[in-house]
Parts: sequence; C-alpha cells; structure tokens
Amino acid sequence: MNEGRTGKFGPVHKTPTDMRMALSSTATQAAWRDLTPLARNEWICWVLSAKQETTRSRRIQRAVEDLQAGKRRPCCWPGCPHRRPSAKKWFEKRAR
Repeated sequence: MNEGRTGKFGPVHKTPTDMRMALSSTATQAAWRDLTPLARNEWICWVLSAKQETTRSRRIQRAVEDLQAGKRRPCCWPGCPHRRPSAKKWFEKRAR
C-alpha cells in the first residue's frame, strides 16, 4: 500500500501514515488494492494538497467512505499537479 516510485506517467506519491491507518479495514484495503497506481496517486495527492489539518482529516475520512462506496477517484479534483501539467493552474497562487 506504500507506493513511492516514479512511473512512466509521473510520480506516484507515498501513502501518508494517517491515511494508511484510515485505510486499514479489510473492505477499504480491498477497494484500495483494486485501484490502479494512478488512481491511488490521485487520492493521495488530493489528501496531501489540503492546507489545513482539519481539511486533511476530512479528506481522509471522505476517501475511506468513497472507496467503500465504490468510487475510484476523488470527485471534483482537477488531478495531481505533479503528474498532470494542465492541473497545475488550479494550485498556483493567485494575485489578489
């Protein structure tokens, strides 16, 4: 469950410890293992991109619930900016 390699299509993030602990139930582990490495990368990057700890915790909980419900990718997520150059624009700081 702890992928940390760079694949042909870009980096695959390591699963953070808090997320790995939340994914520890048998049903959630099965759903997680059924995902492609790139799909797992999207979930991990979505969690890592949270700026506040409360948001991160919420995202981990939602990831568990969504995986158990059969969802394969985070909803409304432009994609990992580390893998998809077109998604980087969503994460750039904007001048106010």
